[in-house]
Amino acid sequence: MTEPGWSSWPAPAKINLFLRITGRRSDGYHCLQTVFQLLDWGDTVRLRVRLDGRISRLEVPGYDVPEALDITVRAAKALKTATDCPLGVEIAIDKQIPLGGGFGGGSSDAATVLLVLNHLWGLNLPEARLAEIGLTLGADVPVFVHGQNAWAEGVGERLTPIQLPQAWFLLIDSGVHVPTAELFQSSQLTRDQKLVKIAGYVSGSLLDNAFEPVVRALQPRIDSVFAAMAGFGKVALTGTGGGCFLRFDSKEAALEAQAGLPEGYRSWVVSSAAESTLLQALRLARHESIT
Repeated sequence: MTEPGWSSWPAPAKINLFLRITGRRSDGYHCLQTVFQLLDWGDTVRLRVRLDGRISRLEVPGYDVPEALDITVRAAKALKTATDCPLGVEIAIDKQIPLGGGFGGGSSDAATVLLVLNHLWGLNLPEARLAEIGLTLGADVPVFVHGQNAWAEGVGERLTPIQLPQAWFLLIDSGVHVPTAELFQSSQLTRDQKLVKIAGYVSGSLLDNAFEPVVRALQPRIDSVFAAMAGFGKVALTGTGGGCFLRFDSKEAALEAQAGLPEGYRSWVVSSAAESTLLQALRLARHESIT
């Protein structure tokens, strides 16, 4: 955006280093355990404050989510409703994170809107309140609001910050959109996995994803990724999407594996992040606003 008034903000992706289902609540929701690893790569959210109170999203080539259903628009409206703010905003998304891949693109975009509008609209809501609003939009939004690598339990909303070692990841977009509801309803899904304790978890290690056997059985294209890349390391599924990844200690090793990926798959070699790149951008913006 070259017009005056626009500002650009990062919306980093995530991966789940493991994902276990440890039980089911009386309301039907599943109890989960997972570790969220933030990445130094993702979408870019562009915002321009409006004085007339309107909230709108610009059309973006290749991004065909209807405006009324767009989680970034819903996030802006939720924040406006919660605060009675008279201001509005125009939103544009530069999408890099594949939709439905399990890399957290929509949730991260929504968190970026909440955090940045809290700054641009001068609301000064505490982080905990923004996370509450975010949870009404999606279970993964709070982790992006807090902006820290985290151990998560409950339905994914109980977060404990965790330090993870620096690593490189090969992300693979299978091109398959996996219907989450269908996965949770599968009779093949294991729902009573053993609890893992933080103290016993080796930071950065890749454990199992409860959805992997179900997804691989339903989606041959995803199963092909596991088969083709097994020689380069442990292939893992992230979240409940169709995205896969491998972890490496060096960029060179990740690039070597990327070169071995069969044709027809999009992929990226990216670095881990110690904290959200959005938090860094907001700190800089706040510093510049008072100097």
